[in-house]
Amino acid sequence: MRIALRWSLLACLMFAAAPLWADEERIKRELGARLSGSQIESVKKTPYLGLYEVVIDGEIVYTDEKMDFFFSGDIFDARTVPPRNLTEVTPARAAVGVLARASREMAIKRVRGNGRRVLYTFEDPNCGFCKSLHRELGKLDDITVHIFPMPILSQDSVDKAIAAWCSEDRTRAWGALMSDIALPPGGTACAHPLQKVMALAKRFQITSTPVIFLDNGVRINGYVAADRIEKALATGQ
Repeated sequence: MRIALRWSLLACLMFAAAPLWADEERIKRELGARLSGSQIESVKKTPYLGLYEVVIDGEIVYTDEKMDFFFSGDIFDARTVPPRNLTEVTPARAAVGVLARASREMAIKRVRGNGRRVLYTFEDPNCGFCKSLHRELGKLDDITVHIFPMPILSQDSVDKAIAAWCSEDRTRAWGALMSDIALPPGGTACAHPLQKVMALAKRFQITSTPVIFLDNGVRINGYVAADRIEKALATGQ
């Protein structure tokens, strides 16, 4: 009897949730058609006022199910003291989604241990602080680092970033650059994502390296030691 009841409850929950998923997908699809020049990154139903939170090209806006009007700005929960900003936590969450998708085609992946903890970094191959950070990250266990090569210091940085990207083993090649040793043999020119990385950096207003993003979207500017990164990963801040 208990088993039957559990399955009945589960079925009710599934059918109750289905319209919500359908609405979010419908809104994302229809907005994509209406705003063909923009990227609809996410749509999420909020628990207030029948509104949907939509991330369009990195900007958070709100709309209803008819999508006739949009508005932007912060929404506060006045039931808490002091009122809690419900919007400010979202940009970090949205940033993670953008970085995770971008890393598939723009980042060099470095894994230690089981790789369960995730970081995203922007690095220049000639940046001394980036090289120091690379050594510090090597002290951490069970970590995946998605490295976005961002050569901003010189043309030599651009050449080295392209050489590393076009190498047979990108991770090894980037490690060689960060350790000031010769690049392993491999390609010297190929299709690369450096322009896309620079556009991504511009979107997040990154003008220097290194920059670190935790997997909850928290941003750390500049070089930090391994113990601080460890603490940030543990506390999420």
